[in-house]
Amino acid sequence: MPRRVVVRVLVVLTLVLGWTYVAWRWSSSLNLAAWWIAVPLVVAETYSLIDVTLFGLTMWRARERPAPPPPAPGTTVDVLVTTYDEPVDLVMRTALAAQRIRHPHTTWVLDDGARPALRDAALAAGVGYVVRSPDWEGRPRHAKAGNLNNALLVTEGELVLVLDADQVPDPAILDRTVGYFDDPRVAIVQTPQVFDNVPVADPLGSQAPLFYGPIMQGKDGWNAAFFCGSNAVLRRDALMQLGLVGYVDASRAAVRRALRTARAVLARAAREAADPTVADALTTVRAAAARAQRRLDGGDPLGPVTYEFQRAVDAASGTLVDADVARMRADLEQIAELHDAHGTLTLDQSALTRLAARDWSPLGALEAVRDLLRAVDVDRHDEAQAVQPVATVSVTEDMATAMALHALGWRTVYHHETLAHGLAPEDLPTMLTQRLRWAQGTVQTMLRRNPWRVPGLTVGQRLMYSATMWSYLSGFAAVVYLVAPVLFLLFGVMPVTAWSVDFFARFVPFLVASQLLFLVVARGLTTWRGQQYALALFPVWIRACVTAAANVWWGRPLEFAVTRKDGRSSTVAWRRVLPQLVAMVVLVAAVPVGLARAALGLSAWSGTLVNVAWVGYDLVVLGVVVQALRYRGYRAAGRTEGER
Repeated sequence: MPRRVVVRVLVVLTLVLGWTYVAWRWSSSLNLAAWWIAVPLVVAETYSLIDVTLFGLTMWRARERPAPPPPAPGTTVDVLVTTYDEPVDLVMRTALAAQRIRHPHTTWVLDDGARPALRDAALAAGVGYVVRSPDWEGRPRHAKAGNLNNALLVTEGELVLVLDADQVPDPAILDRTVGYFDDPRVAIVQTPQVFDNVPVADPLGSQAPLFYGPIMQGKDGWNAAFFCGSNAVLRRDALMQLGLVGYVDASRAAVRRALRTARAVLARAAREAADPTVADALTTVRAAAARAQRRLDGGDPLGPVTYEFQRAVDAASGTLVDADVARMRADLEQIAELHDAHGTLTLDQSALTRLAARDWSPLGALEAVRDLLRAVDVDRHDEAQAVQPVATVSVTEDMATAMALHALGWRTVYHHETLAHGLAPEDLPTMLTQRLRWAQGTVQTMLRRNPWRVPGLTVGQRLMYSATMWSYLSGFAAVVYLVAPVLFLLFGVMPVTAWSVDFFARFVPFLVASQLLFLVVARGLTTWRGQQYALALFPVWIRACVTAAANVWWGRPLEFAVTRKDGRSSTVAWRRVLPQLVAMVVLVAAVPVGLARAALGLSAWSGTLVNVAWVGYDLVVLGVVVQALRYRGYRAAGRTEGER
């Protein structure tokens, strides 16, 4: 309690000072003569303050759990080791360690690469081996989420422990986590991800002690700790409920689309009907379609809604038996063209558009409407599985799955104990690929499942998910923080009215309070490397935002790249960080120019020294990419002192 009080006092102090500073920046310090950099800079500062605010709210309810209860006897568990193309010996090391977990369980290797060598090794060791069923051929695979979904239909444990191929579990991992599921509301228990092949200096920033610690404990306090992809135990019933809800939602959406198209078809046919009786019949069916849509939007069950509408269609058909036979035949031929070779009606967007725009005879219109509802794909033929328990809305399945479970009222637990040890990327290109995928998945989830629009989430959960999603927008702010000091040093462009006492009197206290908050929250953890990469990876964050938005809004594909754990990158490393290297060169070049301008009286010394210090900070932060470029991997660099 005393520590929580200190943290909360620092949170309040930081936010009061921060919002006072930003309010002053917006109201009194903008240099409107240089609005094109002044406004972006204050927007970037506001963004950063919102980030700090969300961090403070996360820490407000940080939860340190007591020792967990022992597992209930008889609880069945499947341990799922996911793999795609990792080395067979690496996968089997994890699988054999999983076999040694003390709590009774069944171990499975989920081989998305379907490799005979891994199959033989797994079967020889008595480990279950699962590959995709033939149903997945020619259909979306959904990367790791699809691999898990496929396995959930061939395994049957009450709980599943998900492990990445490199995450070697401790024998006690289930003893320390299964007991939480005595609470029937708990769906996920997440444990930290810690890596053995990381030197003390951690040049690639692989360890995340602030996230797998205070931040996850803070989210846990708001019941918003989420699934992180590995080292987590999940309740099968919760996942299956999620899959069924997703199936129903997809079916309802398909029926809504069919009803919208039906209304368009009926409206056009009614307008062109010469017989008033026929027009009235079509109008009645159109009203029934509108009523069905309203009932669906109101949450009525799908079956009764569609049954009532079909009855309305059947009743109207009885009044149209004298329709033009020739025209009807032409209409039916048009409908037949939409069927594939197996006789299945395919309802893509172009087909729906053609149906809605066609001139229909009265009976042809009703037949088209009837066929529309019959064609609703309740079996989801475009997917390998009608029910998808693990979320497939992004290239990373974890956050979206947890958020959907929270929306259904389930609880999650963060258990802060290292119970598995993994392998981190051993070269810069692989690390960048990994971070890009994480960021893309988070941004995809943000755009497709905005937490502020997902029904069922609490305000605290919405804030906690927003905090994680918001952080990946930092790349845009970073560009402004890099450009602003360069503009002043090279050209004397000032984004503020003056580097005055008023400025420092507001900015410095906020800066000190925020750093003190980080120090108290971290409790001795090394967090500087994470702060460096938050800025230094700005091109990755920007690319993730752009590509994820293009995928969600315009359907441009994203490739799922597996993080390699063998140090075998085929990419020239320096090309991957060229923007950072260019930025460093520009920053260094700007310093002597700025000093020369001050010496010549072209710029004020106060502003020059402030911006030189700013450049120095940017260089220290960006310098991490130079360390990363020089890093040759844990095996080449040798063992840490602890390992030796």
